[in-house]
Amino acid sequence: MPAQLYPGPSLATASGSGPETDPDRLSPPALRVRGRSIMALVIAPEPPFGDWFAALDEQMRRSAGFFADRPVVVDLGAVLENAGRDAIPVALEGIEERGLRVIGAEGVGPNLLGGTRWALLPTRLQGRDVAQSPPEPTSPAADPDAADPPAAAAASLLVDRPVRSGQSVVFEDGDIVVVGAVASGAEVIAGGSIHVYGALRGRALAGLKTGAEARIFCRRLEAELVGVDQFYRTAEHWGAGLHGRAVQVRCDRGALQLSALD
Repeated sequence: MPAQLYPGPSLATASGSGPETDPDRLSPPALRVRGRSIMALVIAPEPPFGDWFAALDEQMRRSAGFFADRPVVVDLGAVLENAGRDAIPVALEGIEERGLRVIGAEGVGPNLLGGTRWALLPTRLQGRDVAQSPPEPTSPAADPDAADPPAAAAASLLVDRPVRSGQSVVFEDGDIVVVGAVASGAEVIAGGSIHVYGALRGRALAGLKTGAEARIFCRRLEAELVGVDQFYRTAEHWGAGLHGRAVQVRCDRGALQLSALD
């Protein structure tokens, strides 16, 4: 948002010939505060740290684009339970040393970070995990006096233009349909499935809400990364045989499967 310039109050001259200062004109301008939702990765380190950080290093090497410029929340519950309080700064510093941007922690209270350089790290971030359990079935008996249920939220989001590099399209409540291409450096994140009627060159992550039932469809696969639920693959892991073709991405028996549609 461009900076707003506000005229300052008129000041009387030393001789007193200027206008009298109005106290109301000295009040500061109103502040504009906006809320914004962001998608953060949750990383849960576990002791022994040598093995866990080695696995993290290998995953970052294979899928650097997945971690690039992502805010990270560190779940320290397993560290506290298995290694104690003194291991908490070790885990946080090891993650920071790898260039990941830590914006918060969970699984510990602020008292456990006191006296360390992480003392101001937020520990009560509001949010929810990407996977959710289905709602419990309601009783068939209806209360005649009950109020009408609220209208259901839209089950899909239609994006009728290409998604440019650097843009993020996030819709956690259902499917995303993109009429156009998704450029390299762009990302599409959906609670359900993703349909791209064009080239998919950026990142696509489906199933934040529906889990492994979600799928990704694209007219031409040139993506940096695709993922469904907790499984993902990068371009070097699906081979040249699928590059540039119409593809479906889905979960099958605990693994991510890519298959050509043409």
